[in-house]
Amino acid sequence: MWIAKDWTDYEVIDTGDREKLERWGKYLLVRPDPQVLWKSERKHPGWRRPNAWYHRSKSGGGEWEFFDLPQLWQIGYKGLSFRLQPFSFKHTGLFPEQAVNWDWFSGLIRERISRKKEPVRVLNLFAYTGGATLAAALAGAQVTHVDASKGMVNWAKENAAVSGLSEAPIRWLVDDCRKFVERELRRGNRYDAVIMDPPSYGRGPKGETWVIEDSIYDLVELTAGLLSDDPLFFLVNSYTTGLQPAMMAYILGLVLTPKVGGTVTADEIGLPVTNTGLVLPCGAAARWQK
Repeated sequence: MWIAKDWTDYEVIDTGDREKLERWGKYLLVRPDPQVLWKSERKHPGWRRPNAWYHRSKSGGGEWEFFDLPQLWQIGYKGLSFRLQPFSFKHTGLFPEQAVNWDWFSGLIRERISRKKEPVRVLNLFAYTGGATLAAALAGAQVTHVDASKGMVNWAKENAAVSGLSEAPIRWLVDDCRKFVERELRRGNRYDAVIMDPPSYGRGPKGETWVIEDSIYDLVELTAGLLSDDPLFFLVNSYTTGLQPAMMAYILGLVLTPKVGGTVTADEIGLPVTNTGLVLPCGAAARWQK
């Protein structure tokens, strides 16, 4: 498992009974996690005095219960800063486990720039609030950030501002990812690297539907046409239970390896749990690199 273990402003303190106790900066949150099938004695005082608790509803969805949590606060990671706030379906605007991927591709970008003295062009699809975009930009890349939600793109811009990256070479685009890729192919634009973090299900700005199991192979194949003559990496993330690391590795291997060589690796990504020493699985990723 690839483990995001370098955080100082975030930790999973404890887990049990389909919930996790987390520290986000100085605030403690309890949020549901369906993969936590074990029990906990809940000895940590944070279980009794969290700053906020997201309660799942038996009929689906849920709601926040607030005790002492600001509407907006901020945490940092290796030179980056992120604005957080509780919003729909338990989220805060950041997936901390993705830091293990940021570290991986940031190293590749820095090494390429140091060796070739040329820009690295990165395309980030389904880019959410910009964690991967900012990590790539901080490493020196030119980034095209694409997400169908105007609100998420604006949030990513705010994260860029608090990270001191407002003037970084980032293109911010509100668009359906597949349609954007199709237009880029017609324009003849090319990228050295692709980051793809698709949802299990979603809708584009004009009502376009996305179901990951039905669409991921075709999108990877289509997007592979945007790679430059000397591509650097291709990263695909998944939070869909049925889309296991091996399945994503097969997709990248079948699409990319025959055309451009390179190697594919895939694994779960996770976060260490302070009180138990366990590692909480938080999704999966597949990585192709030259």
